[in-house]
Amino acid sequence: MEDATVSAIAGSPACGDMVAFYLKIKNGTVEKASFESYGCAANIAVASMATEMIIGKKIEDVWKVSWKQISDSLGTLPTVKFHCGILAIGALRRAIRKYYKTKNIKPEWLPEASTFEEKQALEEEDLVDFLSKKVKGQRLNADQ
Repeated sequence: MEDATVSAIAGSPACGDMVAFYLKIKNGTVEKASFESYGCAANIAVASMATEMIIGKKIEDVWKVSWKQISDSLGTLPTVKFHCGILAIGALRRAIRKYYKTKNIKPEWLPEASTFEEKQALEEEDLVDFLSKKVKGQRLNADQ
């Protein structure tokens, strides 16, 4: 989305999934939402459902959307795919924090500390660092 107000990217080293959300926010409401996904079908489905669930909602209501709600909307995810919902919510919440940080606003409802979902999803830079170390380690082991 070229006219996004804010975006956030997050990834999971556990499975290699990544998701980026782009939000167009107008008057405190998510007017448009889109995503890019790299990963399994569950990751794509979760990201798609998340965008459908948040369009037209106030930012505070978007913050309250849970990975369990997304999973239930999909008819439930297999237990081994719950991390996809956690990743999506982590990325959305990072986008919301980023939005308010750029506006230099701190809403009362926004927690000071990062949520469980935010902590579980590595930011793009951290994920790249993690993966490059992993690849480097594999190369060293292959050379021995």
